[in-house]
Amino acid sequence: MFHTFVFCCLCCWHLVGVFADTDTVKSVSVKEGDSVTLQINVTEIQTDDKIDWKLGTNRNLIAKINGKTSKIFDGPDGRFRDRLKLDHQTGSLIITDTRTTDSGLYEVKISSSSSEDTHRFNVTVYGVFGDTDTVKSVSVKEGDSVTLQINVTEIQTDDKIDWKFGTNKILI
Repeated sequence: MFHTFVFCCLCCWHLVGVFADTDTVKSVSVKEGDSVTLQINVTEIQTDDKIDWKLGTNRNLIAKINGKTSKIFDGPDGRFRDRLKLDHQTGSLIITDTRTTDSGLYEVKISSSSSEDTHRFNVTVYGVFGDTDTVKSVSVKEGDSVTLQINVTEIQTDDKIDWKFGTNKILI
């Protein structure tokens, strides 16, 4: 009876360790134009390691490492052209010169001969609005959310902020 109890405890402990990381989504925010590094828990890639970086609900492959070789893709719509980099020691993904269209869910699957691990990152790239003569365009897919941010460090009591929508300048 005691051995059965210990066996069940060990099985449950192992399952919690396996599923705890895969259900966690790390939120990462970055200002448009800055770089962001999506870091994973690998100190050094081994020759039998395989790392796949995917983007979005369709899980489009954007970068991969297989041992000591790597390949970077521009994304399904070419949005990452020359802006993705891989850290060849840790497998982390670096997005340079970020754009609001880079926002989304990133998933990395790390496989080796002895284990498999998955990490998810919800990346939000926010635009900086501050120049009243500048119009920024933000593309958002239906169902996605977007954060519009103005370049104000502190709002004073006599400040007035108007958000307008569309060509008719409807006040919202």
